[in-house]
Amino acid sequence: MGKLRLSLASAIAVTAITLSAGAQAQTYGPNDEGRRFNDGSRVVCHKVEVANNARDQNRIAGTATGAVVGGLLGNQVGKGNGRKLATVGGAVAGGLVGRNVQGRNQERNGQRAVETRCERVYR
Repeated sequence: MGKLRLSLASAIAVTAITLSAGAQAQTYGPNDEGRRFNDGSRVVCHKVEVANNARDQNRIAGTATGAVVGGLLGNQVGKGNGRKLATVGGAVAGGLVGRNVQGRNQERNGQRAVETRCERVYR
């Protein structure tokens, strides 16, 4: 029983060390562009246009508004349990529609920023 505990503890320790070493991803910046490594890989950078919408990135306002409107419309349909089901369905559908509408508006009206992103390319 003692050997089993020791080997189990050793396996857990090795796994923890391996996971912590793998979790430390290397990041590269523009100064690293063109850097080559012994394994044949190199650092490549490119400019990317990204949306910079600081307000309501999770689109909570659109989702909530759409869910309320959809729930109210769904409540107007059916009777009894059918009305309950229609209310829930309307709320879900309205939330999805509201989220998409807000997302499109943010894409169209959002501020744009150009960032340089660098990554290690293996070839």
